[in-house]
Amino acid sequence: MINMTIAIYTGLSISFKEAKTILDATYYPPVKRGDIDELLSKNDNIEIIGIIDGVFHQSPAVAHKEILRALKRNITVVGGASMGALRACELYPYGMIGIGTIFNDYKKGVIDSDDDVSVALNPDTLEQLSQPWINLKYNFDNARKDKIITQEEEDELLKIAKDTYYPKRSFEYTIRKSSLSPENITTLLNYINKNKIDIKHDDAKKVIQYIKKISKQ
Repeated sequence: MINMTIAIYTGLSISFKEAKTILDATYYPPVKRGDIDELLSKNDNIEIIGIIDGVFHQSPAVAHKEILRALKRNITVVGGASMGALRACELYPYGMIGIGTIFNDYKKGVIDSDDDVSVALNPDTLEQLSQPWINLKYNFDNARKDKIITQEEEDELLKIAKDTYYPKRSFEYTIRKSSLSPENITTLLNYINKNKIDIKHDDAKKVIQYIKKISKQ
């Protein structure tokens, strides 16, 4: 039976199917303005809310006041990976719990914009249609550490990605727009295809695992 006391907003950083293999909970699509207030108006039994994915540009983002109202009702609110990491960084002084690498990056000022985690998505299937800047950053960091690219080349790649409108961001688009030689472009693309990591997905799993740990299951 689905645990009706735990509500988690995701579907983009991690699929509902995979999330359910980690934790029995009620899963909702990426959160938007008004969703948490609506959830709590219809359900008095919610004990934990997990915020992973949220809407940034398609409609108004989830309001800080909604999360604060949940916290005032002694509901545990956990965030990470995407919108959850951003809101947790802003609201951890008030009791929201932040989990994962991206949350820590926001907290330390390594990243500071919702654009850093934004992606284009298919609203019907929640399929991710672009790469978030944060994923590009961690993968290009690894390529530099493995001496596939230089620091200067990484800086150029990250600037190209940052200057690209978020729905158009991809590894291939960014790499092919750079000044890398054709040979080095092929080498880097092959490296990414073989070693690519998805930091948002990793953090989404951490959020769900943390909620499982603190829940009564």
